[in-house]
Amino acid sequence: MKKEKWLYEISPKNNLLDLNLKEVWQYRDLLMLFVKRDVVTLYKQTILGPLWYIIQPLFTSIIFTLVFNNIAGITTGHIPSFLFNLAGITAWNYFKDCLTETSDTFKKNEAIFGKVYFPRVIMPMSIIVSNLIKFGIQLLIFSSFFAYFAYKGMLVNISSNIAYLPIDR
Repeated sequence: MKKEKWLYEISPKNNLLDLNLKEVWQYRDLLMLFVKRDVVTLYKQTILGPLWYIIQPLFTSIIFTLVFNNIAGITTGHIPSFLFNLAGITAWNYFKDCLTETSDTFKKNEAIFGKVYFPRVIMPMSIIVSNLIKFGIQLLIFSSFFAYFAYKGMLVNISSNIAYLPIDR
């Protein structure tokens, strides 16, 4: 069978996963400006401000501990239930915030995209980095409670399985 020759062929210029990280590096100042915007404006008009980074996971963990562990009687084995809930909430909040905020980032910022050129991947990256800052703060809180429970003599330890955390077993 003879292969047809087309007059025009429309194809993408780049690979689907070609992020052009060199260009992203050139726009790193813009990335940091967007990260600063996200962090500063999130809780700017609230009374407690950035303290919500600390308060939200603590209150959620307390409520989960009261409802699921004390009222419903769900056990967490030998791990303190508050620490168990705090670990899950810390990881879940980072995943949830990244997913929900990046899902409509292009719609929210369409006015910016039409005015000036910059790599479009900068917008979702800024959300990921700003949420990473929040995750780091919450991870410090978790580490503090982990150290407290370890100091009190409760059976909490980190096994070598933590190396498998980024991948699903």
